[in-house]
Amino acid sequence: IPMGILQVCLVVLAAIVNHPLIFPGENGTVPENTEEIIQKMKDREVTLRLEQLRLEQEIAEQEALQKALEKSAEVVKESKEKNVLWDMWTAFSMVIFLLIELWRQDFQEGIWQDTGEEDDMAVLGKAFKGVAFPDKAVLASFYEKRILGTTGDMARMREMVEGFADDLLEALRSVCNRDADMEVEDCMGVGSMYENWRVRKPFVCDLIVPFAPPEPYCFQSQTWCSGDSFPPHEQGYGTIKVCRADEDGTGCICDRTKLGEDMLCLLHSQANSTRPSSEMEDLLCFKNTQYLDADQVMKWFQIAVTKAWNRISHKYEFDLSFSLLDSPGALKIKFRSGKSIAFNLTPVVQYENSDVYFISHFPRSSLAADLPSSTHWFLTFAVYERRFIQLVSKTLPANACHVSCLQILSFLHGKQCSLTGPSGLTNYHLKTVMLHLLQARPSQDWGPEKLEARLQDMLKFLEKCLHEKKLLHFFIGNGKVPAELGFPTIFQRAQPLNLFRPFVLHRDIYRKTVDTFHEMLRNMTALINEYTVHIRLAQT
Repeated sequence: IPMGILQVCLVVLAAIVNHPLIFPGENGTVPENTEEIIQKMKDREVTLRLEQLRLEQEIAEQEALQKALEKSAEVVKESKEKNVLWDMWTAFSMVIFLLIELWRQDFQEGIWQDTGEEDDMAVLGKAFKGVAFPDKAVLASFYEKRILGTTGDMARMREMVEGFADDLLEALRSVCNRDADMEVEDCMGVGSMYENWRVRKPFVCDLIVPFAPPEPYCFQSQTWCSGDSFPPHEQGYGTIKVCRADEDGTGCICDRTKLGEDMLCLLHSQANSTRPSSEMEDLLCFKNTQYLDADQVMKWFQIAVTKAWNRISHKYEFDLSFSLLDSPGALKIKFRSGKSIAFNLTPVVQYENSDVYFISHFPRSSLAADLPSSTHWFLTFAVYERRFIQLVSKTLPANACHVSCLQILSFLHGKQCSLTGPSGLTNYHLKTVMLHLLQARPSQDWGPEKLEARLQDMLKFLEKCLHEKKLLHFFIGNGKVPAELGFPTIFQRAQPLNLFRPFVLHRDIYRKTVDTFHEMLRNMTALINEYTVHIRLAQT
């Protein structure tokens, strides 16, 4: 063992003595290696310094960004606080404004309600101070002598016109092709002549004539309140689609589904899947569509009436002609004595199974807008209006004054328009006012002794509607229509239709209408007294 230890010690001593770092030789490379190591260390030092500078720069940028974010957050917070303060001030100002406006309206209503009945008799509103109403005796005398005295022959005229119209339509059916032309039904009388309130001459009877397409076709109607969206200017209108009786309103499913090449529709073959445009035009449709064209219908109707008159003209000792270019259904009977009778014969289409009708031509006023297109048909509720008046009249006192009020108001407005020119008001607007008041007031308020009070009510109601530019259609959107009329619920549930909406769009017509109404109120007493005096002088 000692010898082993000695050998190890000798080996270690030899290794130490021969190590180049302790006793370097002449050919050693230690100095060169040292310079290379020193150079690498310097390069590393430079790299570390550059990295340190980059990190310091990034830290500085992050600190600057953090400060900017903190500053912007403070600005946003301050602006939000300012906006909250401004919104609170705006809301507070609006509340104060609404409270002041409500107080002002209540104050005005209170003043209006505090005025006695005598003040109400003398003035309708602030703009009409000094306007007095004729007393009951003058009104009663004026109505009896001026209104009733000129409307006594209406019944004979209606009977004569209806008899001739029936004969003319029977001849029309005989000249039409039953397999290709429209099928014409019996006519119906509507309007002021058949509601017994027309006062202005010439007396004109309004007759509507329902018609239907030949077999196998039928009409599919669509109104503005049937679910599809209609723009505001098309409210009150609808379209009529001509379909085959074996189709629904949207057509067979083979028109909407792509069938395979080996599949065939059992209802329609390729021969009749598409209809020629000429066939639809023969059915009075608009070009390249299935929608009934009102202009085409009126042309067809005029030609058919002319042929029918040529067939029966030898039986009558008078001439028949179309009287107005802008009213295609206006006819005039001319007697050899020079007298004449005018009446309107207008084709209509029935809406489903009701007495609402699509009318091909409706008398237009300066207030009414142009039709959207000839495929849009106006809806008339004239049959239900006549029935409502008849139904309500059964519950009113004897010789009720509702018709008298409407006749006087229609007469005064017509006289005023003859002096100052036409306005946006029509007799239909005046009748709508009466219908609303008939529903709003109890039956006992329409006794003959209440003529003066009810006439004032109509004028007040009309003044309010003109001020608000809002007169709602009586039937559309009215859930209080008596169930006995059988009125379609689709129109009762519809949004109310404002008859005065065009006043919002046509400010010049609105201004003219209001001025005419004010002038009528100022001239009312003088006009009634003048006619009453003339009647008395004629009697003496």
